[in-house]
Amino acid sequence: MIEIICNEGGVRLDKYINIEDFSRSRIQKLIDDGCVLVNGAVAKARDKVKEGDVIHIDVPEAAPLDAMPEDIELDIVFEDEHMLVINKPQGMVVHAGAGNYSGTLVNALLHHCGDSLSGIGGVARPGIVHRIDKETSGLLLVAKTDLAHTSLSAQIKDKTAAREYICITSGNMTVLKGKIDAPIGRHPAVRTKMAVTSKNSKNAVTHFVVTEQLNDASVVECRLETGRTHQIRVHLAYIGHPILGDNVYGAKTNPYGLRGQALHAMRIRFNHPVTGERMEFYKEPPEYFNKLIETLS
Repeated sequence: MIEIICNEGGVRLDKYINIEDFSRSRIQKLIDDGCVLVNGAVAKARDKVKEGDVIHIDVPEAAPLDAMPEDIELDIVFEDEHMLVINKPQGMVVHAGAGNYSGTLVNALLHHCGDSLSGIGGVARPGIVHRIDKETSGLLLVAKTDLAHTSLSAQIKDKTAAREYICITSGNMTVLKGKIDAPIGRHPAVRTKMAVTSKNSKNAVTHFVVTEQLNDASVVECRLETGRTHQIRVHLAYIGHPILGDNVYGAKTNPYGLRGQALHAMRIRFNHPVTGERMEFYKEPPEYFNKLIETLS
C-alpha cells in the first residue's frame, strides 16, 4: 500500500499522482480498477485533490505468467543491460493471446533474458514497450528494467521516439506526400477491426511519402505521429490505397501469394533510457518486399 498526503490542491487526481517507475497509463489503470482511495473513498481520475487529502494506492501483486520460455532465435539489432531492439519477423506474434500461447516474441524473450524483463507492460507482455501486428515485420523496443520501460513508453507518447515504416499499397497514389489526420476507433459493426470514426475514437496522424510508383501499386514510407491499433493499415485503406496482402482492410484476394500485409517497421529513433544518447536503427525490408517490387515493376 502506498500513501501520499497532498501538499497542493486543485489538480486532477491522475495528474497529481507521480510514482517513480509507474507510467501514466499504469496509474490511470489503477484508478479505473478502484485501487486508489482518497480519504478512504474510491476516487475517479477526474477528481480534484485538496491539500491535506490522504491518497492510498493498493498495487496488486503481479499475476503469475503463463507464457513459458522457448528457445526461439531472435534477430537482435541492439542489446545492453537496460533494453533491446529486436527485428521481428513476419508471422511472429508479439505476445500470447487467444490461439497464440507459444512461439511468440515474449516466449523467445523469456528464454533469452530470463528474469531481466520489465513488468510494467502487464503480465502477458513482459518487456514489450510497443507492438506490431503478427504479419508486420520490423523493429521493436524491449525493456529489461521498469525504468527503461517508463522512459521508452514516455518517449513514444510525447513523440520523442520516431517510428518509420515502409509498405507497398494498392494503386498509384496521386498525392505523393502528405498527412492523414483521421481519428481511429473500433469498427462499429466488426469488433475485431478498427476504422476511421468519430465515435469512441482517438486522434490518429500518419505522415506519408511515396518513394516509387509501380504497376498499379506504390511504395510508401510512413511516419507515425500517434500509435493506434492498425493505424497505417486503416489510414491507407481510408484514402483508397490499402496495403497489398491486407485481407482485413483491403482486397480479400491475394494474387501475389503474400502471407500478410506488405508492411515493415524499418527505422526507429529514440533517446537511450539511461544515458540519454540519441539512437537510431534501420533494418532493410524482408526479401519478399524486393521480389514483390520486381514483380510489379
